[in-house]
Amino acid sequence: MSELKKIPENAKQHVTAGPYSPVLEIECKKLVVISGSAAIAMDGSIIGTTIEEQAKATLENCKKQLLSAGCTFDDVFKVNVFMKDLKDWGRFNEVYKLEFPDPKPVRTAVQVGLLPDLLCEIEMWAVKK
Repeated sequence: MSELKKIPENAKQHVTAGPYSPVLEIECKKLVVISGSAAIAMDGSIIGTTIEEQAKATLENCKKQLLSAGCTFDDVFKVNVFMKDLKDWGRFNEVYKLEFPDPKPVRTAVQVGLLPDLLCEIEMWAVKK
């Protein structure tokens, strides 16, 4: 568990909440922010056709960007998820929840128009040790 982010002692979360924290306190000197990442290979091709395949590939791309700045998913405190169809939310969460240690990042998800064949895009904010 990161020492730079914690859930405040009195924070509460409704019973239907997914894999995220309702609020986090962050202590840092440096932030790392990655642009929206998607299931796109270095050659520009789309990886996967299902939300599970694209979520996994997108998270792998996020992981690579974070590592380039010396961070991991443990350092992430804010995630914005952009989805083509929020009907895929439960299936997306099945992949997402396996990647993040507690306390999980705070998170926002919205349904948006994405580039053709993309099902999700993810932006992350991390605190650098």
